[in-house]
Amino acid sequence: MRYKNSIRLFVQAVAVLTAISGAQAHDETKYPNLKGQWDRFIVRGVNGQYDQTKPQGYGQQAPLTPEYKAIFEASVVDQAAGGHGAGIDHAKCIAAGMPFMMVAFRPLEFIVTPDTTYILIADYDPLRRIFTDGRDWPKEIEPTYQGYSIGKWIDAAGTGRFDALEVETRGFKGPRVYDASGLPLHYDNQSVFKERIHLDTVDPNILHDEITVIDHALTRPWTVDKKYVRDAEPRSNWPESICPEYNAQVFIGKENYYLSADGYLMPAKKGQAPPDLRYFKQSRK
Repeated sequence: MRYKNSIRLFVQAVAVLTAISGAQAHDETKYPNLKGQWDRFIVRGVNGQYDQTKPQGYGQQAPLTPEYKAIFEASVVDQAAGGHGAGIDHAKCIAAGMPFMMVAFRPLEFIVTPDTTYILIADYDPLRRIFTDGRDWPKEIEPTYQGYSIGKWIDAAGTGRFDALEVETRGFKGPRVYDASGLPLHYDNQSVFKERIHLDTVDPNILHDEITVIDHALTRPWTVDKKYVRDAEPRSNWPESICPEYNAQVFIGKENYYLSADGYLMPAKKGQAPPDLRYFKQSRK
């Protein structure tokens, strides 16, 4: 028994030493410095939309097909009446998925290793894994909201150092939207995202994520340049966001209601009928 335990401990020790050795072999100087806290680049007058340079909603000028333009218009009307439109799942604290998760309502953190680049997101979606180990696409992909991402570091400037990460992401489940306006992606979830992530050539404290969306709800591929700004504070405070903790939305059947500060159910829309209480014993007045 002691002999077997010794062998097991030896094998475990070898595994730990191998992992440490592999970590030490990672040459950080080959990669761009993405350390720190990255906040979304906010343009005056607009906030949290997919294309940061344009207003939210119709101002995004998304190249939608007629079918999905109608879906988006219905979403806008429902939101104006107090509903959530196509973004209702996000209001339920369900994962945002791609590309909404890259809005950066909370700061992003990039962790670069030789085999995987991690994007930590302190919001609805905890993280993305971008595999850079040279793997091929799996024969079957289990659908997720964030999708399956394969990337490749490149030396575009020919300096001998990597300066950009090219990524392709597939394998989604949904429904998913671009931003809080409810701008929809196709319900078939066959989206393909191609990204080029790189530091700004002038200001290394600005990060670009050039995203191209290929989706059956679009009449053509749609490309935007999302920008993030590095927090100058080297020891930044990392916020925590737990959606159910502060979500006052109450969903019953196909309707959403609102929980008041004193704990009572309120209508979310003008003239909204109360929920069906057929399974509750009704008291007689």
